[in-house]
Amino acid sequence: MIEHQVIDNFLPAEEHKILYNLMLENQNFPWYYFPEISTPGKDSKDHMFYMVHIFYYEDKPNSTFFNSVKPLLSKIDIRSLIRVKGNFYPNQRKNIPLGEPHVDFPYSHKGAIYSINTCNGGTILKDGTLVKSVANRILFFDPSESHDSIVATDDKARVNININYF
Repeated sequence: MIEHQVIDNFLPAEEHKILYNLMLENQNFPWYYFPEISTPGKDSKDHMFYMVHIFYYEDKPNSTFFNSVKPLLSKIDIRSLIRVKGNFYPNQRKNIPLGEPHVDFPYSHKGAIYSINTCNGGTILKDGTLVKSVANRILFFDPSESHDSIVATDDKARVNININYF
């Protein structure tokens, strides 16, 4: 089991601002609708959904914006990438755990969640630890262990970058 670690002000402010502007200010940044946040069939009855942008998957960049996340990736000790995914959780007037803990992939690997904006959303780890979404904060954790998401109610959205790697 990998212990979790939280680091604030992970990137220099100007590098963070570039990612913030890309993912929250750029009207041409493509977000893709996913009808369920964590567990197929569960969220749809609650009308929970989110938007994603896959920067990298299946051993190759999946986005023309992949170079934009390279400064973030360069600060992490990565031997091999599995996936780099942007998450956009719109305010859905529910600031509760989604109630369906999940694993990112069912095998041992490393993970990081980098927060683009500050809001009252966050990530709940298997041991019950709540890591709040704070702009320019990164959470290193074991994504093969159960964890859960909390969407924001105090902002338009909770936005982060989820990195899975070896």
